[in-house]
Amino acid sequence: MVSGVSAAPPPERTHPSMTIEQNTAAPAATAEPAHTDLWVERTGTRLYTGRSSRGAEVKIGSQDVDGVFTPGELLKIALAACTGMSSDRPLSRRLGDDYDATIRVSGDADRENEVYPRISEILEVDLSELDPDAAQRLLVVVERAIDAVCTVGRTIKAGAEVDLKIETD
Repeated sequence: MVSGVSAAPPPERTHPSMTIEQNTAAPAATAEPAHTDLWVERTGTRLYTGRSSRGAEVKIGSQDVDGVFTPGELLKIALAACTGMSSDRPLSRRLGDDYDATIRVSGDADRENEVYPRISEILEVDLSELDPDAAQRLLVVVERAIDAVCTVGRTIKAGAEVDLKIETD
C-alpha cells in the first residue's frame, strides 16, 4: 500500500474587487499546474524509488550504496534546483538563454538531533561580460528573485508542518 503526505488544495481566492462573468470562450490556462502525485516505494533493504505521476524516478538509499541519493541529499538538491530555477529568469534576461550556472549545496547533519542545522549554497555564474555596477545590480535582482519565489528555500526557512498518517491493511 502506498502511504504518503498529502495536502488538500488551497481554497480558491478572488480579489475583493473582481467580478465574475460568464464567458463562452475557451477557458484560460490556470496559474497552477495540474496536481502531481508523488510516492516512494520500497525496493530493497533501505532502498526506495521515488516516483511521480509524470513518470520521473529517483533512487534513494543509504550513503554507503552507490548510485542512489540519500533523503538528505535530495533535500539539498531540491533547494539548489529551486535556487537555480528561481534565478533563471533574471540571469537569462541579462546573460542570454545559453548562460552556464552551477549551484553547489552542502550541509552536514547533526546526527544527535537528526537535523540539518545549516545548508549552504554557492551559485556559480560568469558575470565577466558585465561591468562591475551592472553585475552588482544583477546579483541584487537574482537574490531578490530567489528570496521571493524559491518555494523550497522559503519552506525550509519558515519550517513546514508535516502531517504523517500511517495506513495498514
